[in-house]
Amino acid sequence: MLAKITSKNQLTLPKSVTQAVGATEYFDVEARAGQIILTPVRIQRGDAVRAKMAELNLTDSDMADAVAWARTPQAAPALAAEPLAAYAVKPAKAKKAAAKKSPSKA
Repeated sequence: MLAKITSKNQLTLPKSVTQAVGATEYFDVEARAGQIILTPVRIQRGDAVRAKMAELNLTDSDMADAVAWARTPQAAPALAAEPLAAYAVKPAKAKKAAAKKSPSKA
């Protein structure tokens, strides 16, 4: 079978090929002896989490400690009492009505 690679390096695999390997979203890609080898990979969410933990050098013990800490009831932080006067609304100054001058007669 022939498959064409696009200008964006995208390749559409024939339906018969993908059906033969089963439904999968990801493939491990390897170049070997001038050939491109695609191996179906079924990624589990747990695998992704374990990979991220390994990347960050976190152990199962670190995760257990973090979960225990997160589940510990925490007291709400006390807020400092603020003077209410700082937020008091000051009444607007009343504007004096300007007396109208009557036009002078000459």
